[in-house]
Amino acid sequence: MNNTIESSNDSIMQQDLEEIAKDNLPIEKIAGRTVLVTGASGLIGSQIVKALACINRLKNTNIRILAFVRNEEKAKKVFADLLEREDVELVLGDINSAISIEEDVDYIIHGASATSSKYFVSNPVETIKTAMDGTTNILEFAKEKSIKGMVYLSSLEVYGTPDAGSGMISETDYGYIDPMNVRSSYSEGKRMVECLCVSYAKEYNVPVKVARLSQTFGTGVEYNDGRVFAEFIRCAMEKKDIVLHTAGNTVRSYCYSKDAVSAILYILLNGENAEAYNVTNMDTAISIRDMAELVCSIYPESGIRTRIEIPEDVSSFGYNPEMIIRLDSTKLSKLGWKATVDLPDMFIRMRKSIEERI
Repeated sequence: MNNTIESSNDSIMQQDLEEIAKDNLPIEKIAGRTVLVTGASGLIGSQIVKALACINRLKNTNIRILAFVRNEEKAKKVFADLLEREDVELVLGDINSAISIEEDVDYIIHGASATSSKYFVSNPVETIKTAMDGTTNILEFAKEKSIKGMVYLSSLEVYGTPDAGSGMISETDYGYIDPMNVRSSYSEGKRMVECLCVSYAKEYNVPVKVARLSQTFGTGVEYNDGRVFAEFIRCAMEKKDIVLHTAGNTVRSYCYSKDAVSAILYILLNGENAEAYNVTNMDTAISIRDMAELVCSIYPESGIRTRIEIPEDVSSFGYNPEMIIRLDSTKLSKLGWKATVDLPDMFIRMRKSIEERI
């Protein structure tokens, strides 16, 4: 029996998972099927696994969930509530090696990827190889198993640096990426893998779709996460000023973790093969500096402020070039999806989630 709740140590995440389960997703399409999730111990991958498990518990859909992980110890902590359940199985492996799973697999959500900006700079070769070789292994496996559907988790970074004044960025708009900059290992890798996905769709009829995620955060973020949104909330919790290492002029769109998971499932179930979909809350576009100020204003009792201290060697941080990139998620909304959590609540829910887990 699958009676155990999915996130006993994080009530905010549990609320999110149950809201996804109660959504109007055509989940019957994958009832009784097997879904493989790569990168399953990561922020998004883990919540996809837990959301599917929650759907099973609340809707009795009997989806078999294979959580593909590289670090078994980490995975056992992330999925502590699910280890005794019959519907979830941890599969230990590395996407950089050929995928060997004997049983039938019907659907794949491929989220395994390098995620740290500093890693893109220090290990650009590994960043590219994981993108290309790893995804080739997943696509070969998908072809071999004659899967019914797949989503590749891409990134807003495929858009590069848009022209100034570009306005909202749709799925057919692209900016400049400097291939001679090692930081481009991630963004160029994502671009090439998208092309690889549509090539497998064209040549081998692999039914793959692409989800282009804006920066995503919310429940499940670790206290020591190095990304900017986590640093800001950690400063509020520790009552330390937010120190920016750039002028903070870059403007981006963001998405709440629950909304991103919901979007990925909408793309899997309703999306068109060989198509890309932007995943973002269009109302969240904000500069890094204004976002820092927002966090200060949400928690006035912390007494913190924003300071700018630009180091001599800022390139070692792996920051993207300064840009304005506002994603347009109209195409995704036509599949039935909508964003539900605004930027202030993203921070509030993230902080509550972290505080419950530390």
